[in-house]
Amino acid sequence: MTATPGEPLRLTVDELAARAGVTVRTLRFYSTKGLLPPPELGPRRVGLYGAQHLDRLELIEELQRQGLTLAAIERYLAQLPADISSLDLAIHRALVASWTPESAEEATRAQLERRAGRELSDADVDRLVAMGALHRTEAPEVFKIDPGLLPLGVRVLDVPIPLETLVAARAVVRLHSQATAHDLHRLFRETVWKPYRESDPAPAELERMKALTDQIQPMVVQALVTAFQRSLADELR
Repeated sequence: MTATPGEPLRLTVDELAARAGVTVRTLRFYSTKGLLPPPELGPRRVGLYGAQHLDRLELIEELQRQGLTLAAIERYLAQLPADISSLDLAIHRALVASWTPESAEEATRAQLERRAGRELSDADVDRLVAMGALHRTEAPEVFKIDPGLLPLGVRVLDVPIPLETLVAARAVVRLHSQATAHDLHRLFRETVWKPYRESDPAPAELERMKALTDQIQPMVVQALVTAFQRSLADELR
């Protein structure tokens, strides 16, 4: 079932598995573990899955790519509000994906369309490339997919944003994120790391400090995402 823009998403179990890039067996296993809510029953008692199921499944897959056990994933999902929105699930997934080493999956045009759940025009492909969700290869009908960005990119296709705006927006985000990372690194290096090194710590303490600084990165990313969400909400208001 290909969703029409503006209509609620309704997928069979096979379509949901194809959209998320997993097997039906895996999807059913997640359901038996309580990681996915039960589907709605459609005509002839066929189970139909919506956007919330797809969002949750994509989050589960991202958590698994991070190496979390099913028990840990279950605890993670249990902490989420029962009425969590698709947008909030997408933000959770983006945060989790930010810790995954950069990787790309190759897919043909047909495989890409199955993942997207819709036919993709050349203009759609251009927009996905501009967003960084796809990368072209030497073969015209083979693409490299960024699994973290593709689901979000497909959603943006229904928003009437010109291609040149997407390209410009990506450039703005990269420019400011690089500048922010540089300034934060300089601040930490000059006000924390340099004074600490000058205090002539013991080798064991130096290694401990290095380990502690690695733990700062997730907190900084969370703080940046939260600050950006609030700033964007203020601008939209």
